[in-house]
Amino acid sequence: MANKPSTTGLAVPSKRLSRLWHMGRATTDFASGIGLRGMIELARSREGDGQRISLSPQATQRLTNRLARMRGAVMKMGQLMSMDGSDVFTPEAAEIMATLRDRAEPMPLSQLNRVLTAEWGKDWNKQFKRFEFQPIAAASIGQVHRAETRDGRRLALKVQFPGVRESIDSDIANLGFLSRNFGMMPEGFDPAPMLEEARLQLHEEADYEAEAASLRAYRALIGDDPDFLVPAVHPDLSTSRILAMDFAEGVSVERLSASDFSRGERNRVASLLSRLMIRELFEFALVQTDPNFGNFLYDADSRRIVLLDFGATRAVSPDLIEGYRALARATLANDQAGMRQGAVALGYIGDDVPAEQAARLIDLISLSGEVITSEGPYDFGSSTLFERVFARGRDMFQDKQFSHMPEPATMFLQRKFAGIFMLCRRLRAEVDLRAMLEPYLLDASAHSGVD
Repeated sequence: MANKPSTTGLAVPSKRLSRLWHMGRATTDFASGIGLRGMIELARSREGDGQRISLSPQATQRLTNRLARMRGAVMKMGQLMSMDGSDVFTPEAAEIMATLRDRAEPMPLSQLNRVLTAEWGKDWNKQFKRFEFQPIAAASIGQVHRAETRDGRRLALKVQFPGVRESIDSDIANLGFLSRNFGMMPEGFDPAPMLEEARLQLHEEADYEAEAASLRAYRALIGDDPDFLVPAVHPDLSTSRILAMDFAEGVSVERLSASDFSRGERNRVASLLSRLMIRELFEFALVQTDPNFGNFLYDADSRRIVLLDFGATRAVSPDLIEGYRALARATLANDQAGMRQGAVALGYIGDDVPAEQAARLIDLISLSGEVITSEGPYDFGSSTLFERVFARGRDMFQDKQFSHMPEPATMFLQRKFAGIFMLCRRLRAEVDLRAMLEPYLLDASAHSGVD
């Protein structure tokens, strides 16, 4: 037993009032970091002005540290904010925020030992030839340790933070309280269904037995694909709070943005993950909805992409699949009426939305569809689409144009779509999404399952 962590870490806050206090402090850190003038300028800025949030490194560090200490649902929200912080934050702030994608504060060694003892028994260490106490990764719900068993298996062990599962309900309740009382939502926009869906999803992510089942199901769908690797589960060491998997070599795919990798390799990896996203929706009907860059590793020796973290895996209903198919068809055809029907089917637009408001929403969807309507490979590296969509959506928010809650299940699919877009942008890749998508739109039954 070696490699003890150099830091002891701080225990996760578990009481609702304590977590609300930390959440409030995080909000205060964010507001004070921007400053009154910055908040006014951000609110006044309009489309195309390139406005970015100028958050000082010191204020961002305080915000990041607080979110990292809280872990759980609140840190998950921070990770979503930081998926591609270079688009919204200054480079200095983005560098600090990016730590939320890769690392939370590790739990104290005493807490770690209590979790391992509770799950495996007091003599748990006798099962291992080597166990690295220093985690190789830590995120919002758990941390990962490298180990080797007495019988020679090289494993990655995901160990859940104590108290995180129990704090999910209070975190969501606190987010609801803040959204209702501090103007975080448009007028008439009820966040309750979305927050309830998020609450259920987070409980699923915190159930490692359910994640193990999803991992096995996804591994079966991938099969012997030469481009992807899904680690195998080791049931004898897996519990509801520990997930034991094969250890897989590789670096986070965002590292391919460095000069060590060619444009061709970046394009290949971005194209593979984009095609996989489309297959998940239209072929697998099973989507891993957490596109955190750290969930995709690249093994330069085998040129395979390792797929990790299946806690947010969701089955997609046939109705939802057909809704996306109809919306994509209409978007490619620039069929405004068809786009409205598809948007209504997905819950993006209510049946009773005024015509002018519906038209603005359709325009936003049409703008977002630029990645599939362009002929040939789309150049994500030079694209300003994120800024344009962000600015258009902000203007509509300020004009109170969002008055309908979409189908909650689409929130997690949109999270995947946006994450892959951001990854393609990070890699400065050129990807022909239209060519990948069109075969799935021609015949609804052609790709409805896996042989």
